Amino acid sequence: MSIIIWLVVGGLAGWIASMIMKTDAQMGLLANIVVGIVGALLGGWLVGLFGVEVADGALNIPSILTAILGAVVLLAILKAVRR
Repeated sequence: MSIIIWLVVGGLAGWIASMIMKTDAQMGLLANIVVGIVGALLGGWLVGLFGVEVADGALNIPSILTAILGAVVLLAILKAVRR
């Protein structure tokens, strides 16, 4: 069941991040899921640098917001590298 939650939250976070970064037209479902999952890992690492612990394995608002934050940062890095 946790893999399904990772896919759903990853897809949601990647989709929201791609809409924030205005890359939604360039990305498909699979890319949104990958960006969301990698973004969740990146976001967890970033907020961990500030001493905040949100990755407790539960599906909650702080975890989703962390995934969206990480996905936005990831997309910003990808946009900067592509230029």
